[in-house]
Amino acid sequence: MANFSKWVGATLGWSFGGPIGAALGFILGSVVDGVKFEQLDIDPRQSRDRYQTQSGDFEVSLLLLAAIVIKADGKVDKREQEFVRLQFISMYGKARADKAFKLFSQIISKDDISTRQVAMQVRQFMDHPSRLQLLHFLFNIAKADGHVNDLEENKIRQIANYLGIGQRDYESIKAMFYDSSDANYRILEITKSASNIALKKAYRKMAKKFHPDKVRHLGEEHQKGAEEKFKRIQKAYEAIQAERGL
Repeated sequence: MANFSKWVGATLGWSFGGPIGAALGFILGSVVDGVKFEQLDIDPRQSRDRYQTQSGDFEVSLLLLAAIVIKADGKVDKREQEFVRLQFISMYGKARADKAFKLFSQIISKDDISTRQVAMQVRQFMDHPSRLQLLHFLFNIAKADGHVNDLEENKIRQIANYLGIGQRDYESIKAMFYDSSDANYRILEITKSASNIALKKAYRKMAKKFHPDKVRHLGEEHQKGAEEKFKRIQKAYEAIQAERGL
């Protein structure tokens, strides 16, 4: 009981206030393991003043948005849930992941979470590289059952719009999860007609944008996740170089 309440309290920075804080209070039913939400050791005034995104803010945001995406097609796929659990174990270790997944199970059972309100709060407080990382993770979740269906993709697109992620960034990350003849070009945000000079310039730009150091403030666990995007950028560039005989 004490450990769980301590974990919840430790994860809440700016996410304690606003729609996310309200959603958590509702999700937890004000009581978890006999611990009242309002009794957690948190100073809400301090929490709302912490504008820099912490690892815990990212974690709570991810749990809420992941649940929204998983339920987008009207069903809860066990493979997608298991993907979330394994990813959290990989990022945070089993002890913390077990606590996070316990909260996730509560979240996914609720139907009254506002996609817009949650995403708009994330947009207000979370920097752009961290929001791109959230989007990448959501596509990973949606594809855990082997493919991203239209309902899931539409929901992720809606979330991306609320998060203030531009169309080019959205299409770049989306292309990492679809097999198509122009996927590598879309990842680098160029067309097949781009010159070799434009190709190199695009690669340098994208490598800088998606570099794992951009999310260093979230902690080492999220830097590891960002490496997956970074490696996909490199793979796309190398594939195009090979295609062009460069």
